[in-house]
Amino acid sequence: MGPPPLVIRNLSSTPLELKVIERFETPHIDEPKGFANITRNVTHFVVSNTTGNVPPEGPSFAPLTINAQSYGQQDVNIRVDPFTTNRTDINTAERSEKDVLRLTFEYDGQRYRVDTRTTRQSQELIPLCPDPRKQYTAIWIDKDSYLAIYSSANMNCWMKEMADATPLSGLSIPGTHNSPTHHKALPSVRCQAVSPKEQLRNGVRFFDIRVQPQNPGDANSDALALVHGVFPISLTGTKPFRKLVDDIHEFLRENPSETLIMSLKREGPGEHTDEQLSTIVKQHYANDNNLWFTEPRVPSLGEARGKIVLMRRFALAEPLTHEWEGRGWCLDAQNWAYNTPCDNHGSVCVQDFCEVLETENIDKKIGFCCEHFERAGAQVCPVPGITTDAINPVPPGPLYLNFLSASNFWKVGCWPERIAAKLNPAVTEFLCMKHETAEGDNKGDGGVGIVVTDWVGKDGDWDLIRCIVGMNSRLELREKQ
Repeated sequence: MGPPPLVIRNLSSTPLELKVIERFETPHIDEPKGFANITRNVTHFVVSNTTGNVPPEGPSFAPLTINAQSYGQQDVNIRVDPFTTNRTDINTAERSEKDVLRLTFEYDGQRYRVDTRTTRQSQELIPLCPDPRKQYTAIWIDKDSYLAIYSSANMNCWMKEMADATPLSGLSIPGTHNSPTHHKALPSVRCQAVSPKEQLRNGVRFFDIRVQPQNPGDANSDALALVHGVFPISLTGTKPFRKLVDDIHEFLRENPSETLIMSLKREGPGEHTDEQLSTIVKQHYANDNNLWFTEPRVPSLGEARGKIVLMRRFALAEPLTHEWEGRGWCLDAQNWAYNTPCDNHGSVCVQDFCEVLETENIDKKIGFCCEHFERAGAQVCPVPGITTDAINPVPPGPLYLNFLSASNFWKVGCWPERIAAKLNPAVTEFLCMKHETAEGDNKGDGGVGIVVTDWVGKDGDWDLIRCIVGMNSRLELREKQ
């Protein structure tokens, strides 16, 4: 039994028409002896340059060159409207199940091309015209002959496209769990492949940070060490919170359209308390309203641009409970239920099922993640003057936090990197194929909330992050209309 017919899902805000299908035999790469051929459920693409001559990255298949000779060409006219799926009757394998299709799409008189089954990462469609008005990104899911296309974004400043009035709770925001843990460390401690700076440049806008006061008896000390549980985040010495904050502010100065939500929690051994931490952060860090947003409510994007929005997972010292006319200080995310598949608490609605004690539980974790995506996707973002009254707007709902992270210190197969290797592709596939697929007039914005990830950016793989940002398209279209 061969592969199923071609399916195209348009997750962009513009209609697309498939115009030309060309068929090629798969170009192979000779693999070196002993190469470990790692297969994945989601077969990705590599971004091509305009010449089509791309250095091979995948272990099995080479990309097509621009001068590759097709063995068949078919002119078609298949329309795929925004946020719809077209299940065609097009056979994807005439000579072989591994044949490559070169698909040419058209929007507003301009054409764009994409090849299937080449290498391993998402691919921007190649414009076949000068001065293209749009950019698109595609992900190919091989086992289902499924092509998902979404609008490309400048990952360095993707928030620029969204309206100032948009509450942060309405956005689909990529995040990272234990964000600065990219250093050499115990494998159960390290959660990230690349630095926070690199994460910011590639679209991440939520950081999960854990700190330990270094001099809890000294009220004048600003020393906070970055930790993960009881462990330091690096085997080569203490890494300070101050350096991380400086790096974030530098990025925001260079990209004033952006914001970063920072979740801050106290961990590590010692005599320190939450109250001490809150005092240190208030006195030495989050004391400039031009650089930090600390009001205890979900801000609009316009209010948050250029700032760190502080989300506290710690209790407040008594004086801070009187901040902001007695409403307290910072977004409240203190004490949500442990190991929860879903908990509404303070300013957040959280999925944080983290005790994946056996590898068999990874599927259970994936299920909880996907259920939370659907909760977030059903929401309609209250944008004043667009989806709610401009004079008396509906207040924003909670921030939907979806932690993809989980681990078991004692089991190698359940360390963060091992779990992410299974979970990230599965989640990407779900978002491309199944998220918000119900038809009807009662759809939400199709967002996914804040998605908190492990090990993104490894070997240049930002597919999941790009896909999350792409989920803002329906809201962006609503705002621009």
